[in-house]
This record gives sequence, structure tokens and C-alpha cells, in this order.
Amino acid sequence: MANFDDDYKGQHQKRNWFVPGLIGIIVGIAVVLVVLPNGLESEILPDAWTEHSSDQATSGSNSGSNANNYVSVNVTSQITDVVESVSPAVVGVINIQRKGDFWQQGNQREAGSGSGVIYKKTEGNAYVITNHHVIKGADAVEVILSDDTRVEAEILGSDLFSDLAVLRMNGSNVKGTMDMGASANIKVGEPAIAIGNPLGKFLGSVTQGVISGTQRTIPQDFNQDGRADWQAEVIQTDAAINPGNSGGALINIEGQLIGINSMKINEEAVEGIGFAIPVDTARPIVEQLEQNGQVKRPYMGVEIYSLDEVPKTEWNRTLNLPDSVEGGVYVWSVESLSPADRAGMKRLDVITAIDGKEVMNMIDLRKILYQEKEVGDSLKVTFYRNGERQEATIELARQR
Repeated sequence: MANFDDDYKGQHQKRNWFVPGLIGIIVGIAVVLVVLPNGLESEILPDAWTEHSSDQATSGSNSGSNANNYVSVNVTSQITDVVESVSPAVVGVINIQRKGDFWQQGNQREAGSGSGVIYKKTEGNAYVITNHHVIKGADAVEVILSDDTRVEAEILGSDLFSDLAVLRMNGSNVKGTMDMGASANIKVGEPAIAIGNPLGKFLGSVTQGVISGTQRTIPQDFNQDGRADWQAEVIQTDAAINPGNSGGALINIEGQLIGINSMKINEEAVEGIGFAIPVDTARPIVEQLEQNGQVKRPYMGVEIYSLDEVPKTEWNRTLNLPDSVEGGVYVWSVESLSPADRAGMKRLDVITAIDGKEVMNMIDLRKILYQEKEVGDSLKVTFYRNGERQEATIELARQR
């Protein structure tokens, strides 16, 4: 009986605990299912959640109570919205040139095409930025608006070194302008969108990519003599830039202009390397072209060439340069009554520094002169004449 009683009591106790335990388990499961489904789904199935989160994502004001919630950003939708808002400010630019002589009337042709950006509208006129090489040699220029309306435009000014030009046209049909952003703080990897008129046929074409590099330098040979005349500082992007895109807009994800599309590497083995003029570089030049028709650059009045174009043997034999000189520019001629002439500069002087800054070649000199100096400024030139180191102060005049 003792064993029976003990067994009976044990079974009885098990039955007494079984029912409440079972009820507790059921209640616990129910609580978990009711209270935690969103939390479990967020942690376990974030991808599934984000696919449907556009209608459910909470605003920043609730971030304190929902700190772990995922927020979905529809980048594609953002880009399409931005493109839709800025596209009316991107135009086609047609370079029209006369064929034949003065007596052949009405014989004009489209010599080339490119793109442009409407950046300003005031007093009934609209103003367009484009590239110098797009309108070079034009007898007339037409602008094609986003609705295919053609408007004749006037060239207010154009600049070879910056490859920028400004046009003015009647603004009655213009539907929008583009805000200028800033290019100083752009970062490699951030989105970039190019809009333009590739091949002169596909106005409003959009290509998307990223900023591939900043502050790139590209040599420019203006007179095609095989020697670089200038180094253009540009933004590199992998957004496709094709012929006809020149002068078009490179914008950021906010729809702000950060660059003027200008060139690409045109080699069979190269893909996705395009360049744009930074808007911070373009802004002051555009203002000068709009107001004055040209960029007022200071000049010295000398014809110069890089020393590295001279055979090394002539450095000592003809120019009498000491071995310590590693680079510079030599003066081939001095314009009469120019600032350099008044300062006493002579033919075959070798300039090695300006204001204490080393000058290794012609590009170094032009950068200092065009980017750091203004008309009326003075600069201290360090140069060698017949092997002797000398200095002269030049009062810069306006380039004529």
C-alpha cells in the first residue's frame, strides 16, 4: 500500500500540475505571437520587411521609440523625381556655320551640336552655359528646348582655357532653370547623373553613375602642336558621356549642378571615363563671360616655352644654367612696352619661380598667373640670365 499510495500521490500531483502548465505554455505562445510579430519579422526577415516598408516606415519623430526599425529609401524614385524636375533646364545647342562666300545667300549648315544648361532667367531673357568647343566658329547658334522648340541665341562670351561659353536667348518659352551646387565637397563614390543631347539627336538623355575622381588634371593642346598648353582640372565620372553631351549637366542626387560635362577618353580599350568642369571653377568664369564677354586675365607680355623642350646640353652651353636648376620656362620673346619689357625681362631669360613658388614648366606659370593673380597685381619673378640668378617685379596688365 505504501508503494501504491506513493505512486498514486505522484500521479495525482503530476495531473494537478499538468493542466496549469499546459495552459501556461498556450498563453505564453499566444503572447509571443500577439506582442512580438513585428519585432521578429524585423530581425529575422529584414529584406521582406523593407520590400513593403514604404507605407509603414516611421518618421524621424518616432525614432526614440522605434530605434531598431528599418527605413527604406527608394533611390530609383528619387532619381526619377530629380531628373523630371531639372530636365527642362537642359538644352541642345546647335552650331550653325555659313558655307561658301558672302554672295551665297541662305547656304548654312549645322557644323556641330552639343548641350547646354539654363542657369538663369531674368528680364525676359534666359542664360545658358555650354562649352567653348561646342560653339567655336559659329556664325549663329540655336538652342533646342526640352519641348523641341528652337530659339536663336546670342553668344555673350567664350573662353578657350576654361572651355566655357555663355549664351543669351529669349526666355518666354523657358520652363525652368537649374540651381548651381558646389563641387568642392563632392566625394568619390557618390551618385552622379549626366543629362544632355548625345549625338545631337537624343535631347534629355540621362545616364547614371558615380563620382570616380576629383581634381583630375587633363593636358590640353590648343594649337595641336603636340605640346600641352594647359592642364584642365576636372571631375571624373563613369556616367556615360557621349559626343553631343558636351556642355550638358552633371548633377548630384539633390538635382544641383556640380559640373559641366566636357570630354571623355575616346579609346577603344577605355570605358566609363568621362570628365566635367567643376561648377566652382565655372561659376566666376561664367559671371565674367556674362558681364564682359571675356575673361579678364593678367598678362606679362612674354612668349615662353618649357625648359624641358630644350636639349639638356643647351642648358649649360647656351643658357649657362647651373646644375641646381631642374626646370623652368625660357623667354623666347618679349613684347615691346609690355609689363615684362618694363620690368627689364629679356630673350632667353629662364624663369624658375614666381612669388617664391617653383615654376617647372609653362603650365605651372600659367596656373599662378591665371588662377592666383588679377590685373593690377604685382609678382616677383626669379630668373637666370647668363648663369646669374636675378629677380624682377612685374606689374600685371590686362591681357589684350
